[in-house]
Amino acid sequence: MIETPQTLLSARVTVRYPGKAPVLNNVALDIAPGEILGLVGQSGSGKSTLAMAILGLLSRKRATVEGSIVFQGTDLLAMRERDLRGMRGRSLSLVLQSPLSSLNPALRIRTQLREAWRAHAVAGTDCDSAIKSAMTSVSLPADPDFLRKYSAQLSVGQAQRVLIAMAVMHRPALLVADEATSALDVITQSEILELFVQLNREIGMSILYISHDLPSVAGICQRIAILNEGQIVECGPTAQIFTEPSHAYTRRLMASLPRVPARIEDSLAKAYAAAAGVSIARSTSPCLPR
Repeated sequence: MIETPQTLLSARVTVRYPGKAPVLNNVALDIAPGEILGLVGQSGSGKSTLAMAILGLLSRKRATVEGSIVFQGTDLLAMRERDLRGMRGRSLSLVLQSPLSSLNPALRIRTQLREAWRAHAVAGTDCDSAIKSAMTSVSLPADPDFLRKYSAQLSVGQAQRVLIAMAVMHRPALLVADEATSALDVITQSEILELFVQLNREIGMSILYISHDLPSVAGICQRIAILNEGQIVECGPTAQIFTEPSHAYTRRLMASLPRVPARIEDSLAKAYAAAAGVSIARSTSPCLPR
């Protein structure tokens, strides 16, 4: 596929390791500007491999990557590593699953934010102002006391917000969130999902949201791609994937979702609404798009 103005990223890619079947087999994935696309599949289906291929983080000595990954008109697979490093963190960003493992425990938060900014900063720009803006965008304090902390002094949710702040400092066109909420409790997960939607609207960046958690994908994604055994078996609007899945694997995924009896769901919805001071217009399944 030739990239059009309506396509930010167009991937047609196969990934192989010596002596093994392809991890990704002619995967076709397109992401539009400003779109939140969900990538869903079971563990081992190739989700993270696709994310690493897009960011050019697969070992070139071990993995053979064939095809093309066209981003903003440039084939990433044809780029030199030095040029690709200049793009990562600026136009392309990544948020991983475990925030406390991703942050350096020996460095203060301010130091890590400064490193993220200076890696791609334009001459004459103010680092402290950029840090304050990034921290504000993820609803974290930017005061000296907080920035002097180490990652071990943060909650998991705060650490994930710091990582997201680092990822969006340069207002990237595409953020890859690889299981970015899997290590969080359900309340913090909900807050991070809301943050992704907020940043998507404020910055206009696209998000590739990778997860095996169907309800969270349904909550924020306009489209969903289903990955099974290294192939995209189905891709379409979120409501269509949930209500009219066409592929047998997708139907099995939908059938695996827990079903809450209507009377219990209505009671829970009303109790939540009363606590929040809002009214519920109609009953909906917790696993269907909102």
